[in-house]
Amino acid sequence: MRIGYSFWGFLGNGITDTPDGGRSHRRPFIDALLARGHEIVFLQANRDLLEAGDALGGAYVFDSGTPKIDVLFLEWRWAITGRNTTRCGAEGHTCDLHRQVELMTHYTARRDTPTVIWDKDRTLRTESVGCGTLRTAVCEAALAPSPGAHRLLFPVDDQLLDQADPIALAATPRDLALGYVGNQYDRDEYFDRYFAPAAARVAHLVGGKWTRTDRWPHVRFLGRIPFAQAHELYSRSLATVLMLPERYAAVGQMTQRIFEAVLAGCLPLAPANIRHVDQFVPAELIVSSGQEVIERLACLRQIAGSQQHADLIGACLDRLDLFRLSKQVDALETVLNTITRSAAAERGVA
Repeated sequence: MRIGYSFWGFLGNGITDTPDGGRSHRRPFIDALLARGHEIVFLQANRDLLEAGDALGGAYVFDSGTPKIDVLFLEWRWAITGRNTTRCGAEGHTCDLHRQVELMTHYTARRDTPTVIWDKDRTLRTESVGCGTLRTAVCEAALAPSPGAHRLLFPVDDQLLDQADPIALAATPRDLALGYVGNQYDRDEYFDRYFAPAAARVAHLVGGKWTRTDRWPHVRFLGRIPFAQAHELYSRSLATVLMLPERYAAVGQMTQRIFEAVLAGCLPLAPANIRHVDQFVPAELIVSSGQEVIERLACLRQIAGSQQHADLIGACLDRLDLFRLSKQVDALETVLNTITRSAAAERGVA
């Protein structure tokens, strides 16, 4: 199929001063679709080239117009006041939302092009975009997606999973007991409850955009760090805490942070209220309070470098099979085949 793919972010390392969690999984996902014979044309601005000066080796096609495609695929964008809701050309304006409206108007509404919406941030109001038709499908990165939505988790490259060595990861020297990479958005409650109490007791670092930090004067915030440095921070850290916005926790939507951490040998401590938490981490890493985080860290420091430590990392790697790239591409192809067959049937095409 020729897929018109809309995303607002980067395929490469991009730039430091911008949020884009998709950098850890978007390019492997795209490359896997290409390897299966699909053709992909990107329909948003080429931010890798325009902002980061990265031509990506000329491996990908971008088009600012409305080229012929078989399917429209959208990493869903939503209204952000003062950023993409302002007029084009205004200071600080980003045109991701305007472009998405243009694409849906041309393809989805006017041309009845089969459309897949990947609601990665759980911000979609289905009634506002006419979802629910046979030609439009919604995917969510959740173990318990909304009624009518399809599961499409954030993918992790099969090769990275297959090559990960728990023994070597356990043997890696780690000068931090606790590390975290991610932005503040909707995470204050989790940070207060789980991370901040432990940070008062152990060596730690936090990378990401945290603008309201007065309540945690003891926490060492680095600010935003380059994408590649996330792996370095996790490689120095014995453990992290998986802090999810409530709208994610309620449906078992785990972010890419879990495999970024585990692939670096950083053990993920997971709050017990995350739905299906036992599918993400072994029981030894499930916590219910800041005190339990402190206690788990003390235990982990005692076993650091041991076979028991390696076994825990191995158990976490086993659970990442949920996110395996080949499984996610299978899931998307199933959705694509369903909506394109439905569209063909409606047109009376055999």
